[in-house]
Amino acid sequence: MRTVFTVNEQETEQIGYQLAKKMKGGETVALSGDLGAGKTVFTKGIAKGLNICSPILSPTFNIVREYQGRLKLYHFDFYRLTEVEELHEIGFEEYFQKDSVVVIEWAELFEQVLPKETISVQICYTEENEKERKILIAGEEEF
Repeated sequence: MRTVFTVNEQETEQIGYQLAKKMKGGETVALSGDLGAGKTVFTKGIAKGLNICSPILSPTFNIVREYQGRLKLYHFDFYRLTEVEELHEIGFEEYFQKDSVVVIEWAELFEQVLPKETISVQICYTEENEKERKILIAGEEEF
């Protein structure tokens, strides 16, 4: 597990960018953390690392947004889901492709549907500084 501290959105985005530069396709990233901790900012960095130029928006009301870069990016948000059946209804399992990356905000709500090889990213506020974030990354050593 790797621990990184960031003090602003640009640094948080940069960590996502660095992670994405290593991606070859087929990866799943599970993001967890408090509201406003930086999950969407981290995803913006992943998108940049995948050469996606479109603005990255939170998929809270859409459940999933799709972007095209050197790999497809499927950006999910489980926050408003209440039952795992909702994921089955949208064909969640079909999004896991060799030519794509799946990023899931609030992934801890339905961990049972995540692939075994999922990269886990937890973003927390630190006690020392309300702008500082502690980012814990587990599973990235697999690629």
